[in-house]
Amino acid sequence: MTRATQSISLFLILTSLYLAAYLHLIPFPAKIQDEIIPILPLWALVTFGAYLLFSLGWGVATFKDTENAYHELVKEIGEAKRELRAKGVDVD
Repeated sequence: MTRATQSISLFLILTSLYLAAYLHLIPFPAKIQDEIIPILPLWALVTFGAYLLFSLGWGVATFKDTENAYHELVKEIGEAKRELRAKGVDVD
């Protein structure tokens, strides 16, 4: 089972459970049914957004120095330019 299939399956299961709760097919106390169940999608969206912002912030905070990658890339660009010039292509 691929990762996409797992994600879609989980999404469908959670959506089915939510709809069953929202349509009163799963019994809950009245306060939960009337006040909590209707805002669960909004809460899930806000939580997912917070997770994404945290992941982005963590990635920026732990970003490693890429000095070696920069020099390697400049070297490869120089090699590509030399090869193209050898074939008669103007690269400047």
